Amino acid sequence: MTFDINKDSFVLNPRYRLQWEPAQNCHVLLYPEGLIQLSGSAAEIMQRCTQPTTLNAMVADLERQFPDADGIAQDVREFLQDAQQQHWIVPA
Repeated sequence: MTFDINKDSFVLNPRYRLQWEPAQNCHVLLYPEGLIQLSGSAAEIMQRCTQPTTLNAMVADLERQFPDADGIAQDVREFLQDAQQQHWIVPA
């Protein structure tokens, strides 16, 4: 399922579940074959994918939450492109 990360809305793939994992002391993406540990910044992004969203909406929200962070838009775009390739996010 391809979509344009710059224009289209997307959401967490229903085959994955995002949750805090105390044993790992981090957020993880659970899926039938295992789990993926997420960094703090990756978790911030993926938490915003639990409901349909767009790149622009997500970047605006993160810039409000982290006003002193530089380069958020490019970092989020690169992460979401990887998430799309890994099928963690799908068209909404």
